[in-house]
Amino acid sequence: MEFLTSWWVYLTMSIIFLYVLVQSIFALLKARKRAFELGFTKEQVNQTVTSSMVFSLAPSVAILIGLVALTKVFGSMIAGMRLATLGAVTYELPAAINVINGVFGRQIGDVLTQEMVITAVWVMTLGCLPPLVIIPFFFKRMSKGMKQLREKDQTWNQILMDALFIGMISAFSGYILAPKTPEVGDAYISILGIIVFATSAILIMVLGFLMKKYKWEWLKNYALPVSMIVSMALAIIYAGMGLR
Repeated sequence: MEFLTSWWVYLTMSIIFLYVLVQSIFALLKARKRAFELGFTKEQVNQTVTSSMVFSLAPSVAILIGLVALTKVFGSMIAGMRLATLGAVTYELPAAINVINGVFGRQIGDVLTQEMVITAVWVMTLGCLPPLVIIPFFFKRMSKGMKQLREKDQTWNQILMDALFIGMISAFSGYILAPKTPEVGDAYISILGIIVFATSAILIMVLGFLMKKYKWEWLKNYALPVSMIVSMALAIIYAGMGLR
């Protein structure tokens, strides 16, 4: 897998990172200029920027966890590029695992070939393309349709949104509950995965209860990384107890 640390990989990723960084700085300067035009003071703008930076640190922990896992497959540069540009930790890692496990019958910790890695990168890349097409060309029409649905029947709109959310959760639940097929031995259902999944769900519900009861709005930015870190720590304990 030496090609993952080749000079051309570093050069390509550096160009992409530089482009995203320049784009972000340009947007920041435009927003700052517009804020002054709207009458905001320099202190208000600086305070908003500072608070945004602070509250972005907690969600970044969840991304960092996914980055560490993806690095074992794609190396640090490609994994960093995926999660720093279009990728999302909730999508990239399951997509890579599904390709490596489902197509090639390997695990992330196994020795992988160039074909496996490149195939996984293509699957993740092609999977990110539909939103880039749907949002510019169809989002306005979809948003208008959702608005009309809300105005016509608020109850049905809530049912639709709940159904979409449950469908997304079901996709991840299926990945956890699906039998694992090792290279040696019979297929088995991962009790460890189910317990960790249930633990993270319980933690999210507890954090949601605290936010609702005590009006801890600041906890919204920390709920996901806290539940992930605690669940991963407990997964180590569960594994030490012999669960798999």
